[in-house]
Amino acid sequence: MLGTKPYLRIFDFSQKVDYKVEILAGLTVAMTMIPESLSFAILAGFPPLMGLYAAFIMGLVTAVLGGRPGMISGGAGATVVVLIALMQSHGLEYVFAVVALAGVLQILVGIFKLGKFIRLVPQPVMFGFVNGLAVIIFMSQLEQFKTIVNGEVTWLAGSPLYTMLGLVALTIAIIVLLPKVTKAVPPSLVAIMVVFAIVLGFGIDTKVVKDIASVSGGLPPFHIPEIPFTLDTLAIIFPYALIMAGVGLTESLLTLNLVDEITGTRGQGNRESIAQGTANVLNGFFFGMGGCAMIAQTLVNLSAGARARLAGIVAAFTILIIILVGAPVIERVPMAALVGVMVMVSIGTFEWISLRIINKMPKHDIFVGILVAVITVWLHNLALAVLIGVIISALVFAWESAKRIRARKYTDAAGVKHYEIYGPLFFGSVAAFNEKFDVADDPAEVIIDFKESRVADMSGIDALNKLTERYQKAGKKLHLRHLSPDCRTLLHNAQAVIEVNILEDPHYAVVTDKLT
Repeated sequence: MLGTKPYLRIFDFSQKVDYKVEILAGLTVAMTMIPESLSFAILAGFPPLMGLYAAFIMGLVTAVLGGRPGMISGGAGATVVVLIALMQSHGLEYVFAVVALAGVLQILVGIFKLGKFIRLVPQPVMFGFVNGLAVIIFMSQLEQFKTIVNGEVTWLAGSPLYTMLGLVALTIAIIVLLPKVTKAVPPSLVAIMVVFAIVLGFGIDTKVVKDIASVSGGLPPFHIPEIPFTLDTLAIIFPYALIMAGVGLTESLLTLNLVDEITGTRGQGNRESIAQGTANVLNGFFFGMGGCAMIAQTLVNLSAGARARLAGIVAAFTILIIILVGAPVIERVPMAALVGVMVMVSIGTFEWISLRIINKMPKHDIFVGILVAVITVWLHNLALAVLIGVIISALVFAWESAKRIRARKYTDAAGVKHYEIYGPLFFGSVAAFNEKFDVADDPAEVIIDFKESRVADMSGIDALNKLTERYQKAGKKLHLRHLSPDCRTLLHNAQAVIEVNILEDPHYAVVTDKLT
């Protein structure tokens, strides 16, 4: 017996799925995804329905095939921003081609198992990325407090402003207080329904979904991009496709990591890459604007209690049903309710623990986290922010590692001087390594012991070659002990007497070694 609740195993036979929780979570996600997808499509100059088609296709394909149950994908702003310049210069057909090509590139990343490189993103970069994204989600909601008067965009004022603020506050209050009474239904969905009923029942004049765009339409039509299939065309679309694929995978795999942390489980990055790519290829041929994982909607889904694939499937089909028959109702949903939901999502997204532990973090980690957050907010380019953060973190790590190399020196009873090296020998530590040796004053025989060290790159190899040459020119004999096999191979032509004790040589396992 599985208990009194109805359960179903869907695609993941190791996980129990609660019908009620998953379906209600899916409905909530759909409600929050519709205005965001419409807004991104309009921002890029696309037909509004392109955003909804992308939400449906991305959501369905990744929910079924993706590597992370509970994660929601749709027409995300991160990928749409990449396409704005192409839309303005070459038009919609080229956009479809770029989306499809980006999908192919993402599939290749998954096939060749390159998704694992997302593990190289350090925790301070994750903090900065998530905190910056939380600020973006919050700031984007401020656009709903604007209106168009005589062709000019102005802020709401007077009664419309107070009405909007009151409804947003009511939405937030319901989301915060309802879980203290019951957790049987998602508070976000209840908040949307209550505010909708109040606005409809009392005839309150406020901004609704229809004020953004119409959501009525048919099934996504099949469409082959009408572009010349030439190398010149490829030269135009490939850079955009490469950037879109990179941005989409970066945001999707970071979202996957975030969900892993929240749920205490582990997703499959390569499988998610293939699913994202497949969805984007379909977008390119079915009138969608493409997309990737959506952190805000994913957090809405998780906060509603969803942990399986069913919620994403329900959300996708809900959007399709709304496009086909439910538009008249959904178009009357108050934007204030959706703004309130997204404000709570931004609060939940922010890593508040990063503020509590900031005085315990190394200064360079604080700098990296703040820098990534600032770039994320300032440029709205999540991939660039993460890339810069990773590069700076790598350089800081190299610098700190370079300072750790040291040598224990002593002369034995036979008059032989020993240098026992500790720490990695690589491009950053070569200068410090060379400073350890006194070639002129050393005795006729010297031993360098690498038992507690590792020659990591060609800069280290080159440093050893030059050091052996210096001792040879001084007429002294140099022995190198406990070098790893790869280092011995590279050094076999060195002009020095290399003494290697094979029985004591360590074996350095690398990630490509197979477990036996």
